[in-house]
Amino acid sequence: MTDSRPALFSHCLGFHQQPVGLRWRTSRRTVTEFDLMSFVSTCGFNESLFMDAEVAAELGFAGRIIPGALTMSLAEGMVISSGALTGTGMAFLGGNLETKAPVFVGDTIEVWVEVTAARMTSRGDRGVVTTRNEVRNQRGELVMVFTPSRMIKNLEA
Repeated sequence: MTDSRPALFSHCLGFHQQPVGLRWRTSRRTVTEFDLMSFVSTCGFNESLFMDAEVAAELGFAGRIIPGALTMSLAEGMVISSGALTGTGMAFLGGNLETKAPVFVGDTIEVWVEVTAARMTSRGDRGVVTTRNEVRNQRGELVMVFTPSRMIKNLEA
């Protein structure tokens, strides 16, 4: 993926509207203290690293750190909220996840999406689309990469 910021996404995409090389981005979202505490409390991530600012500082972090699972969940929600999968997304099939840098309370993130593979299934009414999703902070720094494969409805079938 190039370092140039892609255009903001604006409508739903069927299988044939997601060719390899298509790039777009989500809107931005600032991660709040409420996001952090809600997530760690609800999901049982009761580690001092996430709940105690002093422990985070002692471990060398420059602020309240966000769990990678929360960063991925927010990023995936931003992709879904973009509308790209509205009426076309059928299933999340899996993928890989790499954390590149920490995300902190107060950081603003967005997701840059690039289609890296697309193949029609034998049924013909759906295809599998794989994307490289780069989560970037307010400084444009890469903080996470995940590569979901999804079953996408063929709107032309």
